[in-house]
Amino acid sequence: MTTIVFSHANGFPAGTYRMLFDAWKAAGYTVHAVEKFGHDPLRPPTSNWPGLRDELVALIERASTEPVYLVGHSLGGWCSVMAAAHRSDLVKGVVLIDSPLMSSMLAGAIRLTKCTPIFKRFSPGHVSKRRRQHWPSADAALRHFAAKKIFARWEPQVLRDYIACGVEPDADAAAGSEKSHTLSFRREIETSIYNTLPHHIGSLLRAHPLKCAMAFIGGTESVEVRQLGMRNTQRLTHGRVSWIKGSHLFPFEKPTETASEVLRWLAVFASASHDA
Repeated sequence: MTTIVFSHANGFPAGTYRMLFDAWKAAGYTVHAVEKFGHDPLRPPTSNWPGLRDELVALIERASTEPVYLVGHSLGGWCSVMAAAHRSDLVKGVVLIDSPLMSSMLAGAIRLTKCTPIFKRFSPGHVSKRRRQHWPSADAALRHFAAKKIFARWEPQVLRDYIACGVEPDADAAAGSEKSHTLSFRREIETSIYNTLPHHIGSLLRAHPLKCAMAFIGGTESVEVRQLGMRNTQRLTHGRVSWIKGSHLFPFEKPTETASEVLRWLAVFASASHDA
């Protein structure tokens, strides 16, 4: 069986993507995923994410004796590119899900400001560090998220899957208290990941060009795409770009369509490899 190794977006454990995984398994793929990047104390998030990359590489090595397809959403797409550049022998294709590859100019600006208060003020970490993280029950957490505009766009089953893997009993809180359940993806780790964004992917790919095909699937309403631009992504994917109507979180809004589009790109990769 051909293997997909998936990497999640920051703050959303892999279990949130269960509907995608089920679709890929039904199509005949074996699927593996890092459940929560950054939570391995031996591989914490540091500048440019070498620990996160190594966590993904270690999973690829365990998952298959043959090269695998890497699929990643947001953070996960960048980790996938870094893993493919670092260990090209392990990878035969990469699909980026709303993970635009930033320009050299923007990467340079991030490099210069990353350790300053200015960067942290405008980083998504400025929001995540204050994110609510306690509820009296998983059902209360579900109601909390369902009432938010962003989460209201999600496929209802995806939101239930997120609660199932993303909210857990807090061992340090009294049972039945207002803080008896907490986020399983620790907000301080989510914030640290945002504050250590990789600024070196462009130079990395110049030094180590990918030896495998790469494609990009973007959300038509993605703020991240507008912020980072598509010029570098268009160039590095050789125009293998497609779009799904939705925000940066379109895999949660349209999981069935997202899963199918990933499968379409994997079929394109396989066909090209066969023809070669």
